[in-house]
Amino acid sequence: MTALAATGFPPVLVTVANAQTQAPTVPNSAQPRAQGPASVADLAEGLLGAVVNISTSQTVKGQDGDSGPIPMPKVPEGSPFQEFFNDYFGKQQPGQNNPSRQVQSLGSGFVVDAQEGIIVTNNHVIADADEIEVNFSDGSKLKAELVGKDTKTDLAVLKVDPKKHKLVAVKFGDSSKTRIGDWVMAIGNPFGFGGTVTVGIVSARNRDINSGPYDNFIQTDAAINRGNSGGPLFDMYGQVIGINTAIISPTGGSIGIGFAIPAELASGVIAQLREFGETRRGWLGVRIQPVTDDIAESLGMTTSKGALVAGIIDGGPVANGSILAGDVIIRFDGKEVATVKDLPRVVAESPVGKEVDVVVVRKGKEQTVKVTLGRLEDSEQAPKKPVDSDQDEDGAIQGVDVLGMTLGVLDEDTRKSFGISKEVEGVLVTEVQDDSVAGNKRIQAGDVIVDIAQETVSTPEDVAARIEKLRDEGRKNALLMLASKTGELRFVTLQMD
Repeated sequence: MTALAATGFPPVLVTVANAQTQAPTVPNSAQPRAQGPASVADLAEGLLGAVVNISTSQTVKGQDGDSGPIPMPKVPEGSPFQEFFNDYFGKQQPGQNNPSRQVQSLGSGFVVDAQEGIIVTNNHVIADADEIEVNFSDGSKLKAELVGKDTKTDLAVLKVDPKKHKLVAVKFGDSSKTRIGDWVMAIGNPFGFGGTVTVGIVSARNRDINSGPYDNFIQTDAAINRGNSGGPLFDMYGQVIGINTAIISPTGGSIGIGFAIPAELASGVIAQLREFGETRRGWLGVRIQPVTDDIAESLGMTTSKGALVAGIIDGGPVANGSILAGDVIIRFDGKEVATVKDLPRVVAESPVGKEVDVVVVRKGKEQTVKVTLGRLEDSEQAPKKPVDSDQDEDGAIQGVDVLGMTLGVLDEDTRKSFGISKEVEGVLVTEVQDDSVAGNKRIQAGDVIVDIAQETVSTPEDVAARIEKLRDEGRKNALLMLASKTGELRFVTLQMD
């Protein structure tokens, strides 16, 4: 089974293939000598000194537990093994069966600032390490300290004493200009061999491998194996355009599908880690979901693009009403938002406190609003708003039937019956037919319809009238904004045929 793996590794054994018994065909010396591709030896020679091997050690404590030593197995009286068992099990002390042990791992990194002794690697290479040691190409070693790390992009910054070793640094290039088919070179520490150079091409760009919220990987067929994690991916000018991070492999070895964090994403994160020891990402304060073809049609959009705002976070930068639930964000600070994955990345790359222009589609028309960004890390550390516990439905309530849903009025009694928060307003869904269009979209009793096609509804009759109006306008789908019992919003399109 194919697996996605980070490229840090424990040491492994190598099996040598059997030699071929048939002698290769040797060209006649009189024949013209065939020329291979241009050598990259000069380029590699100038870069090898900047790439380092990183080894870490971690002490894993054994679990003493309450069970004490391993009990001696029962053996027949006079058994030849009895003396052995007595010697071993009789000398056990509590905790002896689970001693602490030292765990080591290897990875790669590269120097980006020779004067300051700054080295970049992957976070997973140094995660939970008690000691970090940097090994240079000339065999010398230095202890390193952690400057900062970012789990969302899997990056870490280390520092060594530049006075103890002469360092060679490399620079980041512009990965946004990298094209599919460009030649690239990877240098790293695969399987602990160190200083290994491989060459390939850029196979693809903007890859999302579901490893984090900001996935935007460069894919390459240059051989990347376990131990290459944190090593650089160079262009043919000797500039770092990516940081090798993961591979797709059924065996743990390279099959020509490797992934590197692009320099355009990494350089900003690294600069923040160097300056602050942590990241400081921009924050918009919205919950978003993809714009499907059905949603685009129901909003009067010609193409399914952008990020649909499913909810506004209380206390966030746009809680003042500048952006509304139901808006579709199609452009942020001059950058196109083609898909829902684009928005978190471009927002996170923006400075905290910056005022930006955000283009939204609202009720079929484009408008531009100005937003001052907050800080994502502050929102993550803020106390979460308590939510009401769900309560079981207490019988069905009679109401209007629309698209497979039975609707009722949301009042004090129904709130209590369905366990719906006081902040939620709209029309209550009291029952859903399993084989209906609403049932197929996983609408369930206790959901609340807040608006339809960006118009608020407050009674079951409002819902029926709005659906009928959309049919008269020739719409095929109705876009419903639904609130859960605790107020979480989401959008659902229902066919009206």
